[in-house]
Amino acid sequence: MKRLCLYNSLFFFYLSISVSLPLSLSFSAELILLKHKWAWTKAKMSLALSLLTVFLRVSLADLKVGFYSNTCPQAESIIRRVVSGAALSDPNLPAILLRLHFHDCFVEGCDGSILVNNGAISEKNAFGHEGVRGFEIVEAAKAELESACPGVVSCSDIVALAARDAISLANGPAYEVPTGRRDGRVSNMSLPKDMPEISDSIQILKAKFMQKGLNAKELVLLSAAHSIGTTACFFMTKRLYDFLPGGQPDPTINPVFLPELTTRCPQNGDVNVRVPMDRISERLFDKQILLNIKDGFAVLQTDAGLYEDVATRRVVDSYLGMLNPFFGATFESDFVKAIVKMGKIGVKTGSKGEIRQVCSAFN
Repeated sequence: MKRLCLYNSLFFFYLSISVSLPLSLSFSAELILLKHKWAWTKAKMSLALSLLTVFLRVSLADLKVGFYSNTCPQAESIIRRVVSGAALSDPNLPAILLRLHFHDCFVEGCDGSILVNNGAISEKNAFGHEGVRGFEIVEAAKAELESACPGVVSCSDIVALAARDAISLANGPAYEVPTGRRDGRVSNMSLPKDMPEISDSIQILKAKFMQKGLNAKELVLLSAAHSIGTTACFFMTKRLYDFLPGGQPDPTINPVFLPELTTRCPQNGDVNVRVPMDRISERLFDKQILLNIKDGFAVLQTDAGLYEDVATRRVVDSYLGMLNPFFGATFESDFVKAIVKMGKIGVKTGSKGEIRQVCSAFN
């Protein structure tokens, strides 16, 4: 019976394509055409299966929230505890760990390459990473994780999770971090040459972020991370005393703010003195930094530049309107999307990279 149904199905299939054929075609010609149609159908099915296989491989290798839920369920709580304990003795730790995450992701992707200490050529020695800290916190978390779950949690995931916990400690938004990164096997001080620099114009900044797949909106949001932390007078010298010919300061600095900056960072003074990047709420993660930028109270030249470009100015203003808290996405929710996206730059997953035993050295 099944065989008869199959014959009937084939007959009706053949009949359906033969009705449209010219009557002059021979039966053998029709069979040849039928074979070609069948071959084309099989080819399409084969292609579809191949694409499905590729998709599944990519999906299985992608980051996901709760990646360690089975292999090391206590991983995130261990990292949170280490970060919280360290923050008790260093109130600037949230800004330090957030900056470490940013610098790691912008070189070779988020793969922990900045953590490696392989001598004079180490990536961490590059000028673009000047002042980056927090390595010992990541190493402390790694040591505890190796005791609990040897060879499971990557250093690059520790960096991403520690940044998330640091933001939370600074009263910033809580969010989930997709994990599953593996650690890179390359660390060289020549690689950070494309890091955003303090003297970059807004056009250069936009281009550097675009190279990493980040748009103008995400440039503003990630720059707003300067809501917490400090910077050294070293990075202010040119802006205050040599920005225009004749030793004139940056004219975008609010006249009320200029004396405050020159008092903190006097000409020929100690360039290591630290200045809050947000003069109002330096230890609270909020959008006050955006209002500072709009009103000429930005400490960094790159932050001030966000209000000189039409696209980035529009983004800054979008979070400062009176109706923003009630309509549309909030600054906090958009920041979370931006930093999660940044955390996926150039990640190594699946069989790529390695899981280091210690974060400062390759296996």
